[in-house]
Amino acid sequence: MNWEDTYQNWKNFDTLAPYLQEELDVLKSDAEALEDAFYQRISFGTAGMRGLMGPGINRLNIYTVRLVTEGLAQLIAEQGDAVKQRGVVIAYDGRYHSREFAENAVQVLGNHGIKTYLFEDVRPTPELSFAIRELETAAGIMITASHNTKEYNGYKVYSADGGQMTPEAAAKLTGFVEHIEPLGVDVADFEALVENGLCQIIGEDVDDVYLKQVATVTIDAPLIQKMADEVTIVYTPLQGTGQLLAEQAFARAGFKQMVYIPEQREPDAAFSTLESPNPEVPSAFNYAIDYGKKHHADVLIATDPDADRMGVGVRKPDGDYRILTGNQIGALLTQYILEAHRHAGDLPENSTIVKSIVSSDLPTKIASHYDVATVNTLTGFKYIAEQIQQYEETHAHTFMFGFEESYGFLIQPFVRDKDAIQTAVLFAELTAFYKQQGKTPYDGLEEIFETYGHFFEKTVSLTRSGQRGQAEIQEIMRTLREESPQALADKAVTAVEDYLNATRTSADGQTEPLDIERADVLKFYLADGTWLAVRPSGTEPKVKFYVSAQAASDAEAEQNAEAYLDALNDLVEK
Repeated sequence: MNWEDTYQNWKNFDTLAPYLQEELDVLKSDAEALEDAFYQRISFGTAGMRGLMGPGINRLNIYTVRLVTEGLAQLIAEQGDAVKQRGVVIAYDGRYHSREFAENAVQVLGNHGIKTYLFEDVRPTPELSFAIRELETAAGIMITASHNTKEYNGYKVYSADGGQMTPEAAAKLTGFVEHIEPLGVDVADFEALVENGLCQIIGEDVDDVYLKQVATVTIDAPLIQKMADEVTIVYTPLQGTGQLLAEQAFARAGFKQMVYIPEQREPDAAFSTLESPNPEVPSAFNYAIDYGKKHHADVLIATDPDADRMGVGVRKPDGDYRILTGNQIGALLTQYILEAHRHAGDLPENSTIVKSIVSSDLPTKIASHYDVATVNTLTGFKYIAEQIQQYEETHAHTFMFGFEESYGFLIQPFVRDKDAIQTAVLFAELTAFYKQQGKTPYDGLEEIFETYGHFFEKTVSLTRSGQRGQAEIQEIMRTLREESPQALADKAVTAVEDYLNATRTSADGQTEPLDIERADVLKFYLADGTWLAVRPSGTEPKVKFYVSAQAASDAEAEQNAEAYLDALNDLVEK
């Protein structure tokens, strides 16, 4: 069946949701957009599915949500009644249609007799991960598009361990989905499911247990008590889900000088005060900076709309704020966690930090100073979660900290995904640590650079949307893999790691295997210690370029990094 036939099926579907029928009528005037909405089914991978909302099999709507949920229901049913009876917990963010998508997931699962636990209102992604383990469910669903703009939504599936689905589990789910007709999924009545107990509404009961666990994240409670009135913190959830839990978490930890931004504390599907609801984007801090200057705040903390990522702005000596990168936040947290535990005398001998292969090596240097190991994983917090599970089973290592350069951090593994709520509390404690010494986290970062060297990392993305864009991204990766550059910006490439083939090839042609799972990632090492990595995004129509450069100064490291990125971009754009 071609895309025109699929479009006609949707157009003629008698019970198509009226608002989707109206959107379809508008869409038919744009031939390219119409084809993009119907030429393929929206992809589902280990990060779930994410895309534009609207009618069509390549869009997020109640029918594609039902489709994937039907596949999940069949996957659960295949595992037997004992797994089926454990149920599925479902949470959602404040985006357009998120509640509707969540209820449709309940209706599909309920039609199979699978119990669901649905949060009463918006909740952060990390609480969903926590709730799976707390309620001992078979799986979890999070309706969110994370930090994407308002036009997007998404659907993440979590396994029983609280981590996102493994590639193997995602492949099995996809196998079921391939044989399901999107418009033919049966649903039960939502209200009837609630009345008969097959759908249980949850909220404050889970919040309280989660917040009790967050309270265990602090390392030096006496320090917080001493500095509680001295440290001023501006917090913004960027009009997402974070305010409810973050506000309670800060209060329970003992921080008293909190500044909350009225214009951004409530969920807003339009993100009306933001160009982008992404703490990776400096403009997301515009309101926080204004409030920070007004209140002479020591630190600005922002969480993304589903509160799994955290960004930070630190006060500089001139009173302005520096917005840190995810790698810089990771370095500061690594330094503080390991130093605080060593000072307390409870740093385990087998301590380990875990990070992704595209994250900075600066935390590795810091960890080495404390005789702490570093383990590198593929991009995706599910791989960090797998390491945590392994450590719990084998006791070979003690997990101390996990992070990704894309502003994802985890302190304590009662959650198995990025957790901006617990990280925000610990960063507040870190700020108190430096303030007690008459310093700021800005000073702490400068001390780290002086001790371990100046690192500069940057991530840039090429967006290639639609059917043509997907082909272009595949061609970029093919070209770089088959015509690997010998040099970038006149600096020799000394080795190439190809994670799709799990090999490392040096400049002299020597090849050795990589002991890591496979993924479509290339990493180039240069003669001066710089590395660059290239990978297609797992959730957006983008190919991402990463660079990490080291030099004698910030300016030199940044200059080198920009030159290498320009050279790589020129190579790709030829």
